[in-house]
Amino acid sequence: MYGVSQLQRQLAEYTSSLFEEGFLDDQFNQLQQLQDESNPEFVVEVVTLFFEDTERLLNELAKALGQESIDFKRVDAHVRQLKGSSSSIGAQRVQKVCIAFRNYCEEKNVEGCLKSLQEIKQECSLVKSKFETLFKMEQQLYAAGGRLPGSE
Repeated sequence: MYGVSQLQRQLAEYTSSLFEEGFLDDQFNQLQQLQDESNPEFVVEVVTLFFEDTERLLNELAKALGQESIDFKRVDAHVRQLKGSSSSIGAQRVQKVCIAFRNYCEEKNVEGCLKSLQEIKQECSLVKSKFETLFKMEQQLYAAGGRLPGSE
């Protein structure tokens, strides 16, 4: 088992890489600041809700884009909701794809929308994997008796 200081360093390095690679932005830091001893699972709960909601929205988007006559306003409403929720957890790369997606909706560009849907699915899968790793590292740190930097 790693020592607490080594686990803290690994967690800090991994978290830093998520920012450097554009997966997360400062909104994620703000989300973490809302977590405290009274609600130690706050960030995990919010991120879990994000991915549950995202799965529903992606299914709605796929269904809407599969229609013979596409309701671009409806598609755009789903993308706008996904953009807002990804922004609220700091999932920067998902948010950026949503911006392009909304532009394709405005242009009524079916091919662009379908391409954006695939990109969003890919980015969501990637960021979900990154969050899972991050949360697993945090759990290892807690199990070793450590605390997150800044929560001491």
